[in-house]
Amino acid sequence: MSRIGKKPVTIPSGVTAQIENGTLTVKGPKGTLTIGTDELVNYKLDDGSISVTPANDSQTARSHWGLQRTLVSNLVEGVTTGFTKTLVITGVGYRASAQGRKIKLQLGYSHDVDLDVPEGLEVKTPDQVTIEISGMDKQAVGQFAAEIRRWRKPEPYKGKGIKYRGEYVFRKEGKKK
Repeated sequence: MSRIGKKPVTIPSGVTAQIENGTLTVKGPKGTLTIGTDELVNYKLDDGSISVTPANDSQTARSHWGLQRTLVSNLVEGVTTGFTKTLVITGVGYRASAQGRKIKLQLGYSHDVDLDVPEGLEVKTPDQVTIEISGMDKQAVGQFAAEIRRWRKPEPYKGKGIKYRGEYVFRKEGKKK
């Protein structure tokens, strides 16, 4: 039994959900998100909640159960509050600046790295070493944060690079004489 799958997803006021033609659509104050339904899982729309149950007792249906419940929960949370990832840049001369729908990174390369911000996401740089990515879709926010981080991952000797806020970088000791 899935402990996560057992819990129904509560729908707050101001949010509507409907299931039709194999898609689950959730509308809220921030916008609309949709997800394709899985045939191994049954979705039931009650008043004020969505419950997810496995369609049969097979191992694959039970393994999809918790995942689908979490995806539904992410849809509801995305249209109500949204998701945010914060990146912190560490290193001398490393900086970032948001310019409209682009973000410009200076990461010690011979050239600046210019990235286009995907649709549905908002990028802010409160200061030169902090990047805040926010949006409705949790997957899109995390993917764009990972693409930015990929340009200069934190290295273990001095800790220079781009890391998530709160991420611990395991530090290694340098060379001995």
